[in-house]
Amino acid sequence: MASVTFEHVFKRFGDVIAVNDLDIKIEDKEFLVLVGPSGCGKTTALRCLAGLEEISDGKIMIGDRVVNDVAPKDRDIAMVFQSYALYPHMSVYDNMAFGLKLRKVPKDEIKRRVTQAADMLGIGHLLDRKPRQLSGGQRQRVAVGRAIVREPKVFLFDEPLSNLDAKLRVETRANISKLHLQLATTFIYVTHDQVEAMTMATRIAVINKGLLQQIDTPQTLYDKPNNLFVAGFIGSPAMNFFKTKLVKGDGKLFVDGGSFKVEVPTDRNNVYMPYLDKPVILGVRPENIHDPNFCPPGIFAQNIDGKVDVTELMGNEIQLYVTAGEHSFVARVDPRTKVRMGESIQVAFNMGNMHLFDPETEQAIR
Repeated sequence: MASVTFEHVFKRFGDVIAVNDLDIKIEDKEFLVLVGPSGCGKTTALRCLAGLEEISDGKIMIGDRVVNDVAPKDRDIAMVFQSYALYPHMSVYDNMAFGLKLRKVPKDEIKRRVTQAADMLGIGHLLDRKPRQLSGGQRQRVAVGRAIVREPKVFLFDEPLSNLDAKLRVETRANISKLHLQLATTFIYVTHDQVEAMTMATRIAVINKGLLQQIDTPQTLYDKPNNLFVAGFIGSPAMNFFKTKLVKGDGKLFVDGGSFKVEVPTDRNNVYMPYLDKPVILGVRPENIHDPNFCPPGIFAQNIDGKVDVTELMGNEIQLYVTAGEHSFVARVDPRTKVRMGESIQVAFNMGNMHLFDPETEQAIR
């Protein structure tokens, strides 16, 4: 097993900087997810690690070994691509065994590894089939199995669930997490789906425009985003942002959004005081906006008035699209809430979980 280190890695395509000073230490046996919008550089970083792209500057290490000039086949990694890349004329067994045959691994050892991986993935009964006889989920598991039999130090996954339907994505997501526990090796996983990142990762690296924005555990990224981009990217639906101003009255601090004015918890006054009478961006997650009739106990609730534009009944909750003056936002409220489109509503912001951001630097104020 091995750790992976990116030391100030750059990747340039002409004038375009796809990976910009990436500096990450991925621990042995960690499940790290690189997440960000399409074109942010996460797949390029993965391809640099695999040796499929040559880095422009910096250093990549697998364990204690610098691999900048090491051929892909000698890096002791295995990669699962977005396209399954299975040989259509070969059986499942031969697809999984092909890489081992090229390395002249003994036949008995090949059989042991392929059988073991197939049983682990629940595809032992499919070994004689051709890829065309498999479903999308089965093909995806064959692609993962082909990587497992290599017994590499590091597994690389490049959006492997993108071609699966919603139900199968959830199922396969859980299978990959179980696989990580079984294999006890280093997983590096690329996705643009923040739900995949939140549910699978031990740590998440959020990347935008080639730059690392923040790296931390899923819960920390959710609770304490460093900036507007991370706050808006992590969480579904995304965090609501309001252009507001920090004002003072009766010895208390308020966030003034024009059409609403909500009090700031007193334990944050000292942190926010330097921004008094200045513009700030208020961030409130949809799950921290409640129907006042069904507020959780013990929260610091501040009510505002609005009008419901759209309602989406989700079964366990209702998502409300609300307009309050010039502001539009999403609320996830209790399913017992009785409201229809076009009606006026009062909602409660849980200000204990509020976020404030500097509109110039876009950094969190805390």
